[in-house]
Amino acid sequence: MKNNNVSFIPFSLFRFAKVLMQVLAITVFLSQAALAQTTDTTIKPAGVSSTLSSFPSLSAITLTTNEDGTQEYSVSIQVLLLMTTLTFIPAILIMMTSFTRIIIVFAILRQALGLQQSPSNQILIGMTLFLTLFIMTPVINEVNEQALQPYIAEQITSDQAIDKVIEPFHRFMIGQTRESDLKLFMDIANVPAVDTREEVPLTVLIPSFITSELKTAFQIGFILFIPFLVIDLVVASVLMAMGMMMLSPLIISLPFKIMLFVLVDGWAMLMGTLAASFGI
Repeated sequence: MKNNNVSFIPFSLFRFAKVLMQVLAITVFLSQAALAQTTDTTIKPAGVSSTLSSFPSLSAITLTTNEDGTQEYSVSIQVLLLMTTLTFIPAILIMMTSFTRIIIVFAILRQALGLQQSPSNQILIGMTLFLTLFIMTPVINEVNEQALQPYIAEQITSDQAIDKVIEPFHRFMIGQTRESDLKLFMDIANVPAVDTREEVPLTVLIPSFITSELKTAFQIGFILFIPFLVIDLVVASVLMAMGMMMLSPLIISLPFKIMLFVLVDGWAMLMGTLAASFGI
C-alpha cells in the first residue's frame, strides 16, 4: 500500500512559500539598492547592474532647520511617528479623559443592582464612550481649532502643533486632580515645586490624574451603593423573620431595586451627575 502521510499538505502551500520567498528577495534587493543610492556608495554588490542609478533617492531621514531655530524631520518620519502614536490611543483615551471615572461608576452601579450581565459590557463601554465624547467636546474643539487646522494649513510646525494639543488636555486634567495626589507624585519624582499648576510636568500630572479619578469614581460608587444596600438589608431581615432562610434575598430584592432605580429616573440622574462632576 502506498504511503500517503504527507498527502494532506496541499501543493499550493509550497507554491505560496516559493512566491513569498521571491517577494522577500525582491524587497531586500530594492531596499539595498535604495540605501546604496541615498548614501552615494560607490561599492556595488556583486550581481547588481549599473541600472541602480535609475532608482529615485529615498531621503526618508532629513532634518530641516526652520527660521526660528527649531528643527523638523521629513514628512515620512512624521508619518512613522504618527502611526506609532496611534497604538497609544486606547491608553490616552482611558487615562487622559473622563473615561475611567464613568466606566467604574457604571460597573459599580451594575454590581449594586445585583445584575451580572445586564447591561452588558459592550453597552456600558458604548455608553461610556459617547458620554466621554460629550464631556470632552470642548477640549476636542480647542485641539481642532488651535492645533489641527493650523497644522493642516501649514501655519505652524509639528512641534508647535503637539504643544497646542497637549495644552487643552493638560488644563482639563489639572482641573480634575487633587492637590494631595499631585503633591504625592511630585515628591516621588523629586520634582521641584512649581509656581502655578500649569507648570506641572505631564509625566507627573497623568498618574496624579488617574489616582484622583479612581478616588472620585469609588466615592460616587459608594453613594450609589447605599440605597440598594438598604433594600438588601430590609429584604434579608424580613425573610429571616418569616423563617424563609433558604430563599435568596437577591431574588426578592432585585425587582425592588430595579423599580426604585427606574422610578427616580436613575440613568438621567447618574449621567447628569457624572457630567456635572467634570464641570459640564
